[in-house]
Amino acid sequence: MNISRRKFIQLSSLASASMMVPKFLKAFERPGFPVTNGKILVVLQLSGGNDGLNTIIPYRNDLYYKARPQISIKRDDALFLTDDTGLNPSFTGIKNLFDEGNVSILNSVGYSEPNRSHFRSMDIWQTASQASELIATGWLGRYLDGAVCTDCNKSTLAIELDDSLSLSMKGENLKGLALRDINQFYRASKDSYLSKVLANEHDQKHQAKLAGYLYKTLRETVSSAEYVYEHNKAWIGTQTYPDTQLGKRMKTIASLILTQSETKVYYVSHGSFDTHVGQRNQQDKLFKQMDEAMMAFVAELKANNRFNDVLVMTFSEFGRRVGENASNGTDHGTASNMFFIGGGLKAPGIYNEMSDLNDLDQGDLKYQIDFKQVYATVLNRWLDTDPQKILGRKYDQLKFI
Repeated sequence: MNISRRKFIQLSSLASASMMVPKFLKAFERPGFPVTNGKILVVLQLSGGNDGLNTIIPYRNDLYYKARPQISIKRDDALFLTDDTGLNPSFTGIKNLFDEGNVSILNSVGYSEPNRSHFRSMDIWQTASQASELIATGWLGRYLDGAVCTDCNKSTLAIELDDSLSLSMKGENLKGLALRDINQFYRASKDSYLSKVLANEHDQKHQAKLAGYLYKTLRETVSSAEYVYEHNKAWIGTQTYPDTQLGKRMKTIASLILTQSETKVYYVSHGSFDTHVGQRNQQDKLFKQMDEAMMAFVAELKANNRFNDVLVMTFSEFGRRVGENASNGTDHGTASNMFFIGGGLKAPGIYNEMSDLNDLDQGDLKYQIDFKQVYATVLNRWLDTDPQKILGRKYDQLKFI
């Protein structure tokens, strides 16, 4: 059977995109694989630089309204959190979780010598590096490198719901798995031409036209994709998820958690929050999508008694400047807030004070909490590992978990 160059490239793409996937999928096939009874971390990246001041609104501060005459959120529109702060009105579901004691909000999280480049600042957050140093591995990837587990496949411990793997999930020896859509992966594995290729398993001439690793990977991929598709199809959820990219991905995460995957870390992105123009419409729309997806996800976990085992953490590469620009938006800034959602919080509510708008750094917020303190806390108190080995130095931990 002759294989065209175009078809070979297509098959190569399927194999290379899934080279690590079969190990993950085969984990479901192993009899007696370990059930994750411990803690699970879900990282939600707000890509593009989310504006913290229109997320948690200082609605008793006149300086906020003076700096943002067009894009500020009125006190009557904000959702009440405290006498001094309100929540973006798109977060109606998260507001209910806050009232139930299932949300902790950290304000003014950042780092010294902040960088306003999307790419560099994201690298800093994903690698947990200092602003002045370059690191080639991610903080969660290094967690994988050092993870200790009995009778488990370490490559299954972290899964990213996306087309490609972010730097944060790349370790020196191990990497997380990037898997965008189980059904799409299954359909790709059922390509009719691929079936013809695999039907010629004993054709030595045919095998010679395919690299050995490619043939073997394709063969295992088809087997694994079929199994995980049937496994996932058997899961029946209780919630209706929004028909958005984030909604679909949170549904996938819920299905893997509730079918007892051994995965400890899930990673998903949402955005873009790069709101230079027309910020209110863009941010409010993205927040509504986030709120709807999170409510279905939380309800699913609660219905299956898993909410106390799961911690959702949000972050963005930087916040926005305090003052609005001429396009009813905001430009790249520094510190912002982080949300933690889960049933196991020890300090729910507003964890620390809002930034002082009387004390800015050339129009930008000054950070109060180093994000690496947050990572150290999550690594130690949630993932039960030594943060100093992963972060390279000791950081004071926080008490929200």
